[in-house]
Amino acid sequence: MGREAEITRLACQALDEKQAKDIKIIDIHDVSVIADYFVIASAQNANQLEALIDNVREKLGRAGFEPKNVEGNSHSSWVLMDYTDVIIHIFDEENRLIYDLEMIWRDGKVLNVDDFLAEER
Repeated sequence: MGREAEITRLACQALDEKQAKDIKIIDIHDVSVIADYFVIASAQNANQLEALIDNVREKLGRAGFEPKNVEGNSHSSWVLMDYTDVIIHIFDEENRLIYDLEMIWRDGKVLNVDDFLAEER
């Protein structure tokens, strides 16, 4: 498993563990040079958003992956966690609809989240 797939797997697991809503993975490596994958998820409130951010950072950090950059925080409506090959977007539900990354990146390939959740190291 490549670095980007491992980061994606761990991020999806971390988001799923804290009941993120509507987790999506978009493979954008054929349509952009900014990353290989986008992971997109929604939080129902600020407390859940904070739990999602913390769990992603902790799970990826334990595996040796540190973010290159993080934009936003638990008081934001959108948090972007940049792990170079994988960019994780966590939105509140309203702003996810407004920004609609799935539509903007529709040329990418939507991957099955369950495939990543089921994978083991």
